[in-house]
Amino acid sequence: MPWNDNANPGPWGSPPSGEGGGGDKQPPKNQGPQGGGPRRPGGGGGPGGPDISATLERLIAQLRGMLGAGGPGGDRIRPGAIAAVAGAGFALWALSGVYIVQPNEAAVVTTFGAYSRSETPGLRYHLPMPIERVEKVAVTSLNRIDIGGSAGADVPEESLMLTGDENIVNLDFSVTWRVADAAKYVFTVRDQEDAVKAVAESAMREVVGKTTLQDILTTGRGRVQNQSAELMQKTLDGWGAGVSIVEVQIRSANPPQEVVAAFREVANAGQDAESAVNEANSYRNRVINEAKGDAAKLTQSAQGYREQSVREAIGEASRFSQILTEYKRAPGVTRDRLYIETMQRVLSRSNKVVIDGKGASAPIILPPDVFRAKTPTARVVPQAEGGETVIPSPGAPR
Repeated sequence: MPWNDNANPGPWGSPPSGEGGGGDKQPPKNQGPQGGGPRRPGGGGGPGGPDISATLERLIAQLRGMLGAGGPGGDRIRPGAIAAVAGAGFALWALSGVYIVQPNEAAVVTTFGAYSRSETPGLRYHLPMPIERVEKVAVTSLNRIDIGGSAGADVPEESLMLTGDENIVNLDFSVTWRVADAAKYVFTVRDQEDAVKAVAESAMREVVGKTTLQDILTTGRGRVQNQSAELMQKTLDGWGAGVSIVEVQIRSANPPQEVVAAFREVANAGQDAESAVNEANSYRNRVINEAKGDAAKLTQSAQGYREQSVREAIGEASRFSQILTEYKRAPGVTRDRLYIETMQRVLSRSNKVVIDGKGASAPIILPPDVFRAKTPTARVVPQAEGGETVIPSPGAPR
């Protein structure tokens, strides 16, 4: 349908005369609401739209009817209705003081802005505003503050610190803390997180200023962390901030970027020196232990030899005393016995041949195996004409 087709007037009615078909006629100037001009949605209203005053009158009439002012009694409002509305409003105002404190929270109640009391978890009540107000604080949650920046986003103003040996260290650390006293936490310090951060940075700079760079980079981190936490806690307690420091953790500690290579070379040299010292100590301990073992062995051998010599001497002296006693009783028998025992002992270890030469008239020929060393036991070889030959067994020492 073309835009100038006036056959269907649409929802706004027919256009005024002269608007269709491209004619030159002008719309009438003084056309009332019942004329042929355009009609707007809303029906029944004039050019200004719905009648607002009529709507307000209807709402006032309904309110007066609820309050009892629209009856035969005239425009007076019933006192019972006023009391009911006031009672309902007072009840709502009084019930606005009921609140719940969660298990991880503590509530601080103020009366006209001044501290009144602290409440524990549970269902609690306070006088409605503006008499009393409640501020809830999480007391069991752990809070963390990173100082010196994060990974890839360092803050040199916070991380660069001067050490005790006048070196510069780039140190990033974190502080874990929680609220210990809700009332002090709320009333003593205005911006608690900024206060904790400022105290942490100040304490760390003080501790680092008393520590050498080598200790911070190697084995002294734990001591720096503990001393910083103690100093932070002491400062916050002095302020009465109601904050408890849980942990201070050094995330990274490095020399400035410009001297990292030189510090790495120094660290490598220190490690090499420590390795050489450890090897030397190991060799020293091994040599000392071996020398102590050899000395103990020699001492024990000497003590054993001394004990053996003493006991042998005691035994020989006792044996000689016994032989002397027997010799005094029977000298001849004792001499023969000693002679026989001595010859037996000597000949049993000797590679000799004893021949009784009495009555011997022909040379004696001994077998060749007589002088072979075999066993220390001697054997007797029969001799012609009553003589005997004592020949040690083969294998006897010469």
